[in-house]
Amino acid sequence: VQLVVLVGGLVQPGGFLSLFCLASGITLGRHPIGWFRQVSGKKRVVVGCISVGDGSTRYADSVKGRFTISRDNANNTVYLQMRSLKPEDTAVYSCAADKLIIPNLCPIADYEYDYWGQGTPVTVSS
Repeated sequence: VQLVVLVGGLVQPGGFLSLFCLASGITLGRHPIGWFRQVSGKKRVVVGCISVGDGSTRYADSVKGRFTISRDNANNTVYLQMRSLKPEDTAVYSCAADKLIIPNLCPIADYEYDYWGQGTPVTVSS
């Protein structure tokens, strides 16, 4: 199983950026998927997640209303769309898949997830 996150980069405050979580060896549409971020020297924290079944999502309060997680099952991809970006959104972003499937529920704790993609840096700066 391999997850790959594409592609971070530099974006100005107020800008927009989409990240893609791609996979091989696993069908993302059959697993809860989480997005996390980590600032150097700090603990990894959840950005949000998307469930299997009704595709319901959960978001950290800090990104609610600005970030959107969605699936493209035909292309085995999960998206993280980020808008109205702020400097405090600067971090390394990762996606993860949970082997345990509970319909219509996705976990927000990183220890619940089993497969991880490499992180990609996102820098929000003018």
